[in-house]
Amino acid sequence: MGTVERNLAVIGAGYWGKNLVRVLGELGALAAVCDADEELAAKLARDHGGEGRRLQDVLDDPAITSVAVAAPAALHAELASAALEAGKHVFVEKPLALRVADAIPVVELAESRGLTLMVGHLLQYHPAFLALRDRVAAGVIGKLQYVYSNRLNLGKIRREEDILWSFAPHDLSMILSLVGEEPDRVSCVGSNFLSQDIADVTVTHLGFPSGVRGHVFVSWLHPYKEQRLVVVGSEGMLTFDDGVPLPDKVRFYGHRVDWVDGLPVPVKGIGEPVELPAAEPLRLELEHFLDCVATGKTPRTDGREGLGVLSVLERATSSMQNASAPR
Repeated sequence: MGTVERNLAVIGAGYWGKNLVRVLGELGALAAVCDADEELAAKLARDHGGEGRRLQDVLDDPAITSVAVAAPAALHAELASAALEAGKHVFVEKPLALRVADAIPVVELAESRGLTLMVGHLLQYHPAFLALRDRVAAGVIGKLQYVYSNRLNLGKIRREEDILWSFAPHDLSMILSLVGEEPDRVSCVGSNFLSQDIADVTVTHLGFPSGVRGHVFVSWLHPYKEQRLVVVGSEGMLTFDDGVPLPDKVRFYGHRVDWVDGLPVPVKGIGEPVELPAAEPLRLELEHFLDCVATGKTPRTDGREGLGVLSVLERATSSMQNASAPR
C-alpha cells in the first residue's frame, strides 16, 4: 500500500468502532471520529491521531474523503447514503442494511457516483480463510461438494437483532465466496427461548445451482465457543477453526471414499496444518479498502457482495418466520 493520508472519519465509536479507530490510526489514515457520545469520540480520536467531530461537519468537509461506518445496524444504510451523497468513499460494517430494498439504493448510489463502497465482512480478509479459499480454487480437494459452518457461543446476546443477523453474515459471506454463485434454495429453522420475537438458535440450509450444498448453524445459547468452517470436496477436506492458535487454524485432510464391491469405504488421511502468515484480519481489511479508494479497484466485499449476503439473510428470515417451503 502506498502513502496514506489522514482523510478518513469513523462514524460510531462503540464496541467495534473503537477497533476501526485503532487500526486506522496505526495506518495513518484517521482524521476524525464521530459518535453520539462526543466526549468518547474526542478521547478516542486524540489517542489515535485524529480529532472528535460532529457528523455534519465531517460530511461538509471536503478534506474528509472517506468514512467508515460502525453505528448500529439499523443506521447503516442511512449513514452510508449520506456519506455517498457528500461525495465520500464508504466502508460500512455488516450488514449493509436490514432489508434488500434499503440496500439496493445505497449500492446504486455508489456506482452512479463512481465511489468505493465496501462492506465489512471481516473473515474474507482473514489469512486462514484466504489460504483455504485459494486451495479450494486450485482444486486441492477436488470438486467442491458441501460447506458448513458452526458459529456458537454463550453470550453476546442482542436485542436489536436475532442470532441469524448477528452471527451468520460472516459465514454466509465465506460460503458464497467459496461457491461463487447465489443459492437457488434457502431454508431456515430457528428457536426463540429468551424473547418471543428474537431467535436464539438457527440452522440455515443452502442449495446451489451447481449442486453444492451447505448449512450454517448459529447460537448464542451454547455451552462452549466454536467458530469452525468445514469444506468437503471429492478428493479431500479443509477446515478453518478460528478457536485454535494460528498454526492449526487451517488443516487439510486427504480423506476420500473408495468403492469396494459396491460399498463405500472411507479412506482417512492425516490432518495436515496449512502454513499461514501472522497478520491481523482487520488491518488487512482496512488496507484493502484504502487501496481500493486509491486505485479505483473493486473491493472483494463490495456493495454487490453485501447485497448477496443480505438477500440470503432475508430469504432465510422469511423461511423461518413462515415455517414453509424453501424460498
